[in-house]
Amino acid sequence: MAAKKIVLTFPKSKIDKPIVYKLIKDYDLVFNIMKASITPDQEGHMVLELSGEPGHIDRGIQFLKEQGVRVEPLSKEIKVDWDKCVQCGACVAICPTGALYVKDRKTMEVVFDPEKCIACELCIRPCPPRAIKVHF
Repeated sequence: MAAKKIVLTFPKSKIDKPIVYKLIKDYDLVFNIMKASITPDQEGHMVLELSGEPGHIDRGIQFLKEQGVRVEPLSKEIKVDWDKCVQCGACVAICPTGALYVKDRKTMEVVFDPEKCIACELCIRPCPPRAIKVHF
């Protein structure tokens, strides 16, 4: 079983189509929607983690492209410079996925789980010592 994080951009003409559903039904893939912004009559965006057999993932991605969906790898990641971090927790309050969290309420130690991170970059601005950066 393999997994791949991708960013999908749907043309507004495809917003009302069951495209992602077909990844399950026709390609035997499991998906986790990490972030989505879908509005009628507008271009839509979705960050997915696809899991399944490598060949199935490749065929599913090819299907998405044939439907006019732009598919890009999630090619950026968030890095925390723990030497700069002052454990203030400002990033924890803004993180929509819980990738940044307080491990122990007594010590208020902040922890980062990169597997949960969708690289939305919301954590960068509120960090007072600028310990959080995005890497491409």
